[in-house]
Amino acid sequence: MTTGTPTDGTPPTEGTPPTGKAVDVEKAPAVTEDATAAAAAPVDTVDPRLLVRQRGFAGYLGDLLRRLRSGELGSVPVVVGLLIIAVVFQLQDSAFLSSNNLSDLFVQSAGTGLIAVGIVFVLILGEIDLSVGSVSGMSAAVLAVLNINHGVDEGLAVLLAVLTGMAAGAVHGFFFAKIGVPAFVVTLAGLLGWNGLMLQILGPSGTINLDDDGIVAQLTNHYFADKAAALGLATVCVLAFLGFSLLDARRRKAADVPSRPLSEIVLRTVVLAVPAYAAAFVFNSYKGLPLAVVIFVGVVVAGDFVLRRTTYGRQVFAVGGSSEAAARAGINVPMVRITVYALAGTMAAVGGLFFASQINAANQSSGAGSLLMNCIAAAVIGGTSLFGGRGKTWSALLGALVIQSINSGMALLGTGSAVRDMITGAVLLAAVVIDSVSRRTQKTAGRA
Repeated sequence: MTTGTPTDGTPPTEGTPPTGKAVDVEKAPAVTEDATAAAAAPVDTVDPRLLVRQRGFAGYLGDLLRRLRSGELGSVPVVVGLLIIAVVFQLQDSAFLSSNNLSDLFVQSAGTGLIAVGIVFVLILGEIDLSVGSVSGMSAAVLAVLNINHGVDEGLAVLLAVLTGMAAGAVHGFFFAKIGVPAFVVTLAGLLGWNGLMLQILGPSGTINLDDDGIVAQLTNHYFADKAAALGLATVCVLAFLGFSLLDARRRKAADVPSRPLSEIVLRTVVLAVPAYAAAFVFNSYKGLPLAVVIFVGVVVAGDFVLRRTTYGRQVFAVGGSSEAAARAGINVPMVRITVYALAGTMAAVGGLFFASQINAANQSSGAGSLLMNCIAAAVIGGTSLFGGRGKTWSALLGALVIQSINSGMALLGTGSAVRDMITGAVLLAAVVIDSVSRRTQKTAGRA
């Protein structure tokens, strides 16, 4: 309540301001009490995601544009790139989008993509693995020698070959995490050392042919001819996505945190269903659902679950964001690094078996050539950051499709490998430039 002193020297009168002008005594206390109550009341903060959802489609479109302007590009560049590649090659040769070419493209992407899944984990750490090509070749050689030369059961030989890759990766991780040798040097030594061991294992012949009807041979040559298989897999994927989305929304509502409305969940499910059923149609128009695609997609989904839904996945991101901060938070940084490199070695071994399946043999060229660069390029082109702390296993799938699409298109046009490598290199450079610009834009926008 404000009091004032009149100019005539009379005692101060309640409700009179210092200027001597009278105010309404009845209203003044009410205004003051309202202001005091408003100042004392807690301020409710509204999650910006709720505002987006309340505005419907316009809200989501505006939020997408805002994210793009702030550098959060996600998978947009690689999806746009795939569409451009498809249009360009289709205009050059109408066979590019044929069912048999697209089916073969998916199958041939599996080996590179599986190795790239392991690379994604390594890149999230902010590190690199130059040994995956040699590890894949060595694992294929171990399988061939054990199964063909020594008569070991093929299932057991496959298991030992995968464990060999895991052990090689764990060795890299140990020297990097425990001894402190830079990952670049350790894996470069592995590139040379494991390649030499592969040549030693194969012996003077240099080539060992695999059983045409064996497990490994079927990895890239078996198709589920029944049309219900492809349609069933697409349906399972769509329903699983819908179910998990509804379950997640229910859990969020129970915890009183923002959740996606039913309309958004349905829209997202439809967006997933379109490519899923389109792929099923393509496969059924050729030989059926390839076993290689089933395994590849299964590994990608499992890897995505590990990264986004488990404590271990969060620890990987934390170490990639800042290893010092992760250590202060109680994370066992050396163990995370060792297990990530062991995982990369495991995926390299699995990918090596797929490449051996394509030629039905293990030879001196296994894991050589441009395989290493293609696997790293697949992870980066798909959207995994070279600077660490950001990436998804879906990046491996998208990136592998980009690289194999370029290879397939060039093969249809009869273009040599030299031009193909130049184009792949240009696409890789473009992906890194986009990543760098994106990070800089996010820092400017305060979102990094």
